[in-house]
Amino acid sequence: MNTKLHAITDQSGRPLSFFMTAGQVSDYTGAAALLDSLSMAQWLLADRGYDADWFRDALKKKGIRPCISGRRSCGKPIKYDKRKYKRRNRIKIMFGRLQDWRRVATRYDRCPTVFFSAICLAATVIFWL
Repeated sequence: MNTKLHAITDQSGRPLSFFMTAGQVSDYTGAAALLDSLSMAQWLLADRGYDADWFRDALKKKGIRPCISGRRSCGKPIKYDKRKYKRRNRIKIMFGRLQDWRRVATRYDRCPTVFFSAICLAATVIFWL
């Protein structure tokens, strides 16, 4: 069983919302699902997997400036703030702290709903309590 977890965090790296997709599904699906739950923000930092023109346009319509590096297969280079882009490590740290919970790291739950509930519970206890 393979899944991919998409997350929106605040500037401190605390998770605000999650969305889980099947492992073989593109990152664009997670981006589209989480687009409506974006709060007022100045910047959005994301991996190369979220590099799409429609996603950048949707962020600009919301008044959010994207900081997403271009894919290597992209023909023209995309400008982004490299100093801000390095701050993505906060998101990686958040995922690492979630995996400190053994149940999340080893994926004991076979049902995706129960696994997603365990992730939400772990995030609540780790970051918000």
